[in-house]
Amino acid sequence: MRVVITIQHPGHVHFFRHPIDELESRGHEVHVFARESDVAIELLEAYGIDHEVLAGESGSLLSLATVQATYEMRLLRRAQRIDPDVITAIGGVAAAHVASVLGTKSLVFYDTEHATLITKLAYPFADVICTPSCYREEIGSSQETYDGYHELAYLHPDRFDPDPSVLEATDLSPSDTFAVVRLSSWEASHDVGHGGFDDPRDLIEKLEDAGVSVLLTIEGEPPSDLESYQFTTPPEKMHDLLAYADVVVSEGATTAAEAAVLGTPAVYVNPASLGYTIELEDEYGLLFGFNGSDRHTRALQKIDDILEEPDETWERRRNRLLEERIDVTEYVVQRIEALAHTRAMNPTPATNTS
Repeated sequence: MRVVITIQHPGHVHFFRHPIDELESRGHEVHVFARESDVAIELLEAYGIDHEVLAGESGSLLSLATVQATYEMRLLRRAQRIDPDVITAIGGVAAAHVASVLGTKSLVFYDTEHATLITKLAYPFADVICTPSCYREEIGSSQETYDGYHELAYLHPDRFDPDPSVLEATDLSPSDTFAVVRLSSWEASHDVGHGGFDDPRDLIEKLEDAGVSVLLTIEGEPPSDLESYQFTTPPEKMHDLLAYADVVVSEGATTAAEAAVLGTPAVYVNPASLGYTIELEDEYGLLFGFNGSDRHTRALQKIDDILEEPDETWERRRNRLLEERIDVTEYVVQRIEALAHTRAMNPTPATNTS
């Protein structure tokens, strides 16, 4: 069968890279198309995934609309030549639109309830929408749920084994206690209502007072007095670092969830609670979310509690999670193959685009 996969974010590369390997090993033809976004293209190249870049990055909401339109038109032309059985994506705006024009099947994966613009543009056109069972929105007859998280497509132990050599690159040893701190843009961390830390310096001071080394990653340029905490590692090595950290503190949900499924306790400071962040906290005790006016203080207090817990606590909680959640790569491949079979049995005529 022929499969088209669209990539518009670095996380999409992680999610699909193992399904791509599985599909190709089974003799299927896989075509990957991408839009430049952060380090997405760098990751595709690092993993050796053949791909074609159809559009560049966007610097504003207005330019995003233009870039997205360009991306969709170019994807349509490529897909017309390929005649895919399935077009799949995360979010799936372009995938769902192009598939509906060509009369092929679209398979959308998503886990972010509050991304309403994407869902309004993609969901009405998608044939199948797969969401984690903890997803809090009811989509309709096209929705299918599964017992897992996006992060388990690439961080399940059947797919990922952390490499300790990543510690050498950051001048750490296996015996060192360290934290990975992931902050959103510096402005967002200080703007009222954005939900980040009041002042990251308090966080760093708290960690250092507890004997914890700090590795900082931040969107945009940090203040000069925090530059020394920034670290450099290839983007494909970030998950190795999360696996060996003693605690991860993040203003971003994906990084917090990645740490949690790896068994590294995560402190998540952001007003956006998602189905998967809630479940990782309430059901498994591997993620701790904080919002509201006192989020900064409560998050700092929680770090003390985390550091006092023995490693066995997090290992035990992760083992339970893995017992109850699936290898998402296996699920993704199964759904792609099943949908392709459905299309073969019931072909839909394409819309005339001439």
